Amino acid sequence: MSETQTIRVVIADDQELVRAGFGMVINSQADMQVVGQARDGAEAVALAERSRPDVVLMDVRMPGMDGLEATGRITALDEGIRVIILTTFDLDEYVMAAINAGASGFLLKDTEPETLLSSIRTVYNGNAIIAPSATKRLIERMMEGGFGSPAQPGQPDPSRPTQLAQSPQSGRPAQSYTDPELALLTDREREVLVEIAHGLSNQEIADKLYVSLPTVKTHVAHLLQKINARDRVQAVVFAYENHLV
Repeated sequence: MSETQTIRVVIADDQELVRAGFGMVINSQADMQVVGQARDGAEAVALAERSRPDVVLMDVRMPGMDGLEATGRITALDEGIRVIILTTFDLDEYVMAAINAGASGFLLKDTEPETLLSSIRTVYNGNAIIAPSATKRLIERMMEGGFGSPAQPGQPDPSRPTQLAQSPQSGRPAQSYTDPELALLTDREREVLVEIAHGLSNQEIADKLYVSLPTVKTHVAHLLQKINARDRVQAVVFAYENHLV
């Protein structure tokens, strides 16, 4: 990112104080600007279509069109727009469905301002983020198969992907077999993929596997390309669909 580029952000949340707080933090940065605020999903989609932001901070539970549907519509509108899900909860069906809808990750609403800002920069640069405290919950829920319960009133429509029923990019169903892409990975790339699914950062993977950080970055880039994943979030989904963890 050059010095002249500014990360354009839209904030979608039904609470005015939340929008104002995030807006103050973001606008305090020389390389960021809030270009719009939305009170619900419909407004977020309209803003995204009109202003084409780089990043959308998306609340999940909003009146009318919720953050799930809005995320799916925005990522379908322009895959260059990155969506970060903001939630009060460590993890729930809403967050998993948002990842399936194309979100680049999620953060808790009590995230420190510095973490929020670094996360915006991370997804702007084409990577994905998952709140560390939520990664463990994500793994536990996926292992328990906890995303298949029927929707209750006020929860997402069961016709939407509230479980790991299929990959948003390939449309392939949840499988009892492995994807052919898995055979394309080297043993080391498979090791790295497993550690990504465990929530480790590149540096943590490098330390664990006793390799350099540039080597890990190379492995990550290669494996994402081979499994047709846009980012680390989709890589986690792929790893679990193929029973690597």
